[in-house]
Amino acid sequence: MTRATPLWLLVWLQGSISAASLVVEIVAGRMLAPHVGMSLYTWTAVIAVVLAGFSVGHWWGGRLATQPAPVALARTGGALLGAAVTTAGAVLILPQVAGPVLSMLSSPVWGITGLTMVVFFLPSFFAGVPAPVLAQIAIDTHKTSGTALGAMFASGAVGAIAGVLLAGFVFISWLGSTMTLVVVALLYVATGIGFFWLARSKGLGLACVVGLVAMVLSGFALATPAQCERESQYFCLRMEDLSANPDSPVHLMVIDHLAHGISARDFPEVMFTEHTAMLHGLALRRALREDFTSFHIGGGSYSVPRAFAAGGAGAITVAEIDPEVTQLAEDAFWFDPDSAHVLHEDARRALLTRPEQRYDVILGDAFTDVVVPVHLVTQEFFELAASRLTENGTFMMNVIDHEDRLGALASIIATMDRVFPVVEVWTHQAPPAAGQRMVFVVVAGQSPTPMDSFTAPAPDQMRFGALADGMVQQLASTRGMILSDDYAPIDRLMGRPD
Repeated sequence: MTRATPLWLLVWLQGSISAASLVVEIVAGRMLAPHVGMSLYTWTAVIAVVLAGFSVGHWWGGRLATQPAPVALARTGGALLGAAVTTAGAVLILPQVAGPVLSMLSSPVWGITGLTMVVFFLPSFFAGVPAPVLAQIAIDTHKTSGTALGAMFASGAVGAIAGVLLAGFVFISWLGSTMTLVVVALLYVATGIGFFWLARSKGLGLACVVGLVAMVLSGFALATPAQCERESQYFCLRMEDLSANPDSPVHLMVIDHLAHGISARDFPEVMFTEHTAMLHGLALRRALREDFTSFHIGGGSYSVPRAFAAGGAGAITVAEIDPEVTQLAEDAFWFDPDSAHVLHEDARRALLTRPEQRYDVILGDAFTDVVVPVHLVTQEFFELAASRLTENGTFMMNVIDHEDRLGALASIIATMDRVFPVVEVWTHQAPPAAGQRMVFVVVAGQSPTPMDSFTAPAPDQMRFGALADGMVQQLASTRGMILSDDYAPIDRLMGRPD
């Protein structure tokens, strides 16, 4: 280099690279969701792997920073081209390696971590290389080294903030995950080649060739079939056709990697899953009048609200946080938006900000992966829900737990016992396999359900029954803990099968 690189350019480069690397971190969680879900484990793995990549990249960048500035800049440019190739390649690699990695690592926690490591460690490693090199050049070539170093640190932090905000609020919802990663890869190509140019390196031609390879990979990434039919600010959504007869369609809604509801066009009052059959059947049997009012926590495929409307129930209110879920239900699951009052907001906030509203039945069917969101299982929330019920109203919620653990179910029961006089647990009356993931509906109110079992189509006739009161109380007292807004480790209580 014949003259010092302007500080403003170093600051801009550091901020841009930092922003791009944080965009990749946010997109990583979304890309993994169709394979492993969006859970506490997913984000823990993403953050840990990305930070590990940055750390090793910073270490390597520090070694490069000891070399003459032209050499350091050229090799850092090569690292950025590596970031471009591996970022674009992540879109192509993930679908190919997800199955084998998750099969090889039977523990879901290690499976999620291993898959994240395979796909996103290298992009983070390469993106971590430039920071120490740029900082060293800023110190060496500017008289006010303290000011220069402060500017570099600040630009990295501001870039990281901008990357998170842009990924979460703009890029993913407007461009989708694949296009977002392609944009990041192209930025890495431009900055990588720019580093070679600043170094006046003879390797500029080769750098352009590598940049072209990254652009070709980006093109292949864009041509890869999308894993999401619709990609919202919250979820990866798609519809699958399960119809045995094309003249009588049946559709499945998949949110991230899990089935969240099945509906038939011609049979709105027939449920196709255990939990919806129980929620629908128990609401009808506990309601004190035919035109009962209901509040639904989570919409999904809107199977239960649609069945209530078809059966002549009263006012239906649905709190579905994601407008795209509602739109998909309208487009592919025959939900009539005029049949219900839909609130596109968090259900707890919806109940909290409408103190004048009362409902005969409140139904909880919201999940983050296979776990109920933590703020919807606490004593404070159950007290709020109880205050929004009519006299003799019913609160019920869908809960998933493992046959050999039941810590989450037990804790929800123990917590509800603090609020409601009567708490029941319903499930399919069939012997579970060892360690099986089971579906329960916990019912709470002022009085018990007038029967202890019933049959309902799901879609074949199934019998559902209430666990004996003694069993429920024993479960709560031996395995349960009180969940509060201050402490509700529902993910740990739910656990994962080994």
